[in-house]
Amino acid sequence: MTTALIPGEMKLSCWREIGRGGSVASNVSKLPGVARSAEAVVAMIRKGNPIYGINTGFGRLASVRVPDSDLAQLQQNIVLSHAAGVGEAAPAPVVRLMMALKLVALGRGASGVWPETLELIERMLAHDILPVVPQQGSVGASGDLAPLAHLAAVMIGSGEAEVAGLRMPASHALAKANLSPLTLRPKEGLALVNGTQFSTAQALMGLFAAENAFRASLVIGAMSTDAARGSTEPFDPRIHALRGHAGQIAVARSILSLMKGSEIRDSHRSCFKVQDPYSLRCQPQVMGAVLDVIRQAARTLEIEANGVSDNPLIFPDSEEALSGGNFHAEPVAFAADMIALAVCEMGSISERRIALLIDPQWSGLPAFLTPKPGLNSGFMVPQVTAAALVAENRQRAFPASVDSIPTSANQEDHVSMSAHGARRLNAMCENLVQIVAIEYLAAAQGMDLIGKLRSSEPLERARHLLRTKVPMLTEDRFFAPDIEAAATLVRSGALIDALPSQFIPKIDD
Repeated sequence: MTTALIPGEMKLSCWREIGRGGSVASNVSKLPGVARSAEAVVAMIRKGNPIYGINTGFGRLASVRVPDSDLAQLQQNIVLSHAAGVGEAAPAPVVRLMMALKLVALGRGASGVWPETLELIERMLAHDILPVVPQQGSVGASGDLAPLAHLAAVMIGSGEAEVAGLRMPASHALAKANLSPLTLRPKEGLALVNGTQFSTAQALMGLFAAENAFRASLVIGAMSTDAARGSTEPFDPRIHALRGHAGQIAVARSILSLMKGSEIRDSHRSCFKVQDPYSLRCQPQVMGAVLDVIRQAARTLEIEANGVSDNPLIFPDSEEALSGGNFHAEPVAFAADMIALAVCEMGSISERRIALLIDPQWSGLPAFLTPKPGLNSGFMVPQVTAAALVAENRQRAFPASVDSIPTSANQEDHVSMSAHGARRLNAMCENLVQIVAIEYLAAAQGMDLIGKLRSSEPLERARHLLRTKVPMLTEDRFFAPDIEAAATLVRSGALIDALPSQFIPKIDD
């Protein structure tokens, strides 16, 4: 699928498609506002007044005036000096999103960048020339300086790029596509390295991974509820209407729909149990709160992705350059923290359902979900693995946004830490996928052990999908491949795709 870039009007679904590897169509460089903002910069320079980052130094050096003869060198210097990132390179989807986000921001016509500069980014995307961007080095204000400088460095022929999976010098990558490095003009280097596009790209990828795991977890939680012979009474819509939270209402409705028609449920409507443990009974309250939090984060990131976050900002009508602080990524940092908390809680409640299923006192199933406990350990250690991953996510979930280390000789004395707050989401979501995958295996095993009774039609679809990849565990075997097979179904979205879409809410419903 091809996504057209329309500055200021990009929906979350557009960024989702780009993050999945969809191609990008862009004519942003041809928008009239782009050239007007660049021409306004030229007019302001002619007036001779000091303008931050255009004819002055940067950060604490803002009071140092730079001669007109050195303005081009100034822009090249900011890119080269700021390309100080370290660590592993950002994944290709993140870099592609960064580039698309940068185009949308610059296309708003408030950054003083010439059309040829935007055209180069467009052509790099078209030829899949992806800058190698080290992931560490940004504190989330003044924007994502180091990561964005590595992106901009490729545009002037420095640094490295990846083409078709192969790393090479930037100059070689551009030459392969018959592209030439840029000579940056006043304001352009600053506009390219300033902004929140690295943090926002990382946070968007984390958001989409969290959404995918959330939707899978709803299905698997319903499977666990049925396997543990849990009640559907806690999902009665009257309960949730009295509290009023939209996410809670949606999750209760989803689980009730997923379990409707289950023979397993019908078989124990008059059983002795009065109330189920919280990990079953309170799924709407926990997962509904998760949904509400993720939706709020999604709204924040959709706004940020359409915004202009470099500095100073150019207003062509009045030929003004206004210095502000849109580069401060506090909104992104808060959104990333919200997603991290939601991811952590999803894994926590999922692990508790695994623990419930392997405990015969609570589930009524054979110990550790094996037909022959003692000789076989069954799901004993997979639950330990899930517990280990939950603990790891808890350690990572501490809010990044409450931290700040002053930089640039105290000129930048409060920063957001959005970059590593967003970057951790990838690892946290992968941990969550593995936890949910173990629950998927456990829930299907529990349903198998119940015997001839069938679950509901959608939950039987989910069980059948897993059983096409992983047979029932009748005796101990090498377990890791089973977890990876289940994780692939969760991670890829295959589990959700196997079910009617109306059963499972999305973040942008």
